[in-house]
Amino acid sequence: MSQIVLPLAMRRSGEAARIVVGTANDAVIDALGRPEAWPYRTAVLAGPPRSGKSLLARWFAAQGAGEAIDGANAMDETALFHRWNRAQEDSHPILLVIDGEGWEIALPDLRSRMGAALQLEIGAPDDAMVGALIEAHAEERGLALGEGALTYLVPRATRSFAAIERLVATIDRLSLERKVPATLSVWRDALEAIDGPQQARLL
Repeated sequence: MSQIVLPLAMRRSGEAARIVVGTANDAVIDALGRPEAWPYRTAVLAGPPRSGKSLLARWFAAQGAGEAIDGANAMDETALFHRWNRAQEDSHPILLVIDGEGWEIALPDLRSRMGAALQLEIGAPDDAMVGALIEAHAEERGLALGEGALTYLVPRATRSFAAIERLVATIDRLSLERKVPATLSVWRDALEAIDGPQQARLL
């Protein structure tokens, strides 16, 4: 499992320092490396919360590959359409990151342009990526997970970027509160706190 490490200047407070690359996002990352192949030099990136959309957008812009607009679906549509036109005039790739479910565009001209753009979406992580995400979040926190942590946690963790981040944060919190290492009892209680006792007992 590989990672994209972000330069210090690109990070924001509370954000991860790296992007874990796996089955959920490898096709997206490949496409971000080839903006010259995008229709109209435009791509729209969607994905679940905490999946690294904003981090990828900043990484894309930092490579000098093009312009990235985070939260594009919250912008004034006329202003966004003008931004798109300028990018076309300058032959400059433009990546639009959207938050939430779907993007209802009222402005017909903008809707037709975005409909013709390359549509990119980050999916759900598989087991290998769940394990890599748990390790990455633990490393960011300086949290030492005990032996066998991934064997226990990966089959029981909810397949969501946000849930995995919450799981590691909860393990860290419980370990600190109890002043004990992060081992089986802490992992089990963290799972139960997030997903309920049935998930924690999963065989």
